[in-house]
Order: sequence, then C-alpha cells, then structure tokens
Amino acid sequence: VQLQASGGGLVQAGGSLKLSCAASGFTFRRSAVGWFRQVPGKEREFVAAIPRNNDRTLSDDSVKGRFTVSRENTGNTVYLQMNSLKPEDTAVYYCAASNTIILSSLRSWSMYSYYGLGTLVTVSS
Repeated sequence: VQLQASGGGLVQAGGSLKLSCAASGFTFRRSAVGWFRQVPGKEREFVAAIPRNNDRTLSDDSVKGRFTVSRENTGNTVYLQMNSLKPEDTAVYYCAASNTIILSSLRSWSMYSYYGLGTLVTVSS
C-alpha cells in the first residue's frame, strides 16, 4: 500500500497550487482521504478531508474558502486545490487514507491507516 502526494512547489502569496494524492495497493475510492500539513518543530495539523461517499467535505477554518478537496471521477486520485495562498500555509503536506465513515473523526491523524511521503509547499511573501 502506497500513497503519494505531489504538486508542491514555490509560489508567491496570493497564488495557487493543486496537490494530488494517488494510491496503489488498495481500493482508494472506498477510502476517506485527508490532507494534513506540518511545519518542522510543530505538530501536524488537519487541513481538509473528503469522505468515502464524497457527499460532503471537511476543512479547517484556516483554509475555508481558499482550499478545496475533491476526488477524480474514477476515485483513484484526490486533489487539494489551494488558492489565495499565504506564507503561513508553508508546510509539508501529506495525504492519508482512512476507513472511517464518521466525517468529524477525519480531523484526527490517528484515524488514518495509510499515508506516504509529503510534498513541500513554500509560499513567499
């Protein structure tokens, strides 16, 4: 089982990036997928998540209205569209997969069974 986040890079404040999360080795489309981020020396924090049935999404207040999580039609890729980026969005971003069906629990890293290497997003001021 492998997850791979990609699409990070350097962008100016106010710009946009689209992260992708692809999986292999399991049925990704049947999993809830979450995005988290971490700055060195700080705790990993929840960003956004999409449940297995795609009926609603969940996002942290710090990114509401700016970040959108979505799933590609075949279900094999999940995206995080990030607009109006701010320097405080700079972090390593991780995607993770969970079997939980409780939307609110997707805020917790402990609910995720699979995750992979992250992708670095750097927002310059």
